[in-house]
This record gives sequence, C-alpha cells and structure tokens, in this order.
Amino acid sequence: MSFFLGMKEQGEPDKPWRECKLRSQIITKSPAETERFAVDFAKSLKPGTVLLLIGDLGSGKTTFVKGLAKGLKIPKEILIHSPSFTLINEYLGETPLFHVDLYRLESLREIEELGLEDYFARRGIVLIEWADHAPYLWPKEAVTIRFEIEGKGTRRITVIP
Repeated sequence: MSFFLGMKEQGEPDKPWRECKLRSQIITKSPAETERFAVDFAKSLKPGTVLLLIGDLGSGKTTFVKGLAKGLKIPKEILIHSPSFTLINEYLGETPLFHVDLYRLESLREIEELGLEDYFARRGIVLIEWADHAPYLWPKEAVTIRFEIEGKGTRRITVIP
C-alpha cells in the first residue's frame, strides 16, 4: 500500500503530495484539495481495507469520504454523506464502500451491536468516522487517518499504517 507525503513537487501544481511507504502527512489548503488527495489515495486501497478516521467536527473527514468514493468509482448519482443518524451507509461500486459514523453512539456496547465484523468480511472498504470512540475494536491491519484543522480551509491529514 502506498501513501502520500505533503510536499509539492516542482511542475505538479495539481498534485501536492508524493508517494512514500511509511507514516505520512499532507497539508491541504481547500476542501477540493482534500477531495483530490482522497481520490488518489483510494487507488492504493485493496478490498478488505479498514480505514479509521479521527478528527474534530469540520476537520475534513466527510470531504475525504466523498473523494474516496470518487476514487473507488462509486456512481456519481449516489449522494455521499455522513451517516450520523443511520450509522452505516453502504455505497456499491466496483469495490463497495461501507461508511460508519460512531459520533452519536454513547457506549462500547452500542458499537459492538452494529456487527461491524460482518462488514470487515465483505471485502469492501470499511471506513469508520470517530473510530477513537472504540480504539480497541479494530483489526490490527487497520489504517488510521487523523484530520487536524490548521487554519481556515487548511487541514493536516496524517496516515498511519
């Protein structure tokens, strides 16, 4: 799996990252840049990957998910949004995307009752927002993606394999 490092290469104004294989970071300066990063990041994912998204409200998690869906070729007609009330959204495409939001759940028991192990076995991409609400439930191979607000429109995204 390859990841990206937030360093702009000369001659590549539309691609503010370069590939690397370890923990990496990117600084995005707009929602559009966050989405473009996610489109490219999606190309490195294999079915069965679990992504753990961690970050404050408004830090770019849902924007990242929209880009990831584009990169996974989820049909454009499907509206991508955070499943804050439904808890899990399933987006079917070449590789299915299972989008989980734990924000409104108050206990570990509620999270366990979602049956996420069934989604892990379905060979899609499982993406869990607010994964820090249950840090001990995830597969050891899961990839953590941390989102931090750096300023107006600017986000620091850290990928931790």
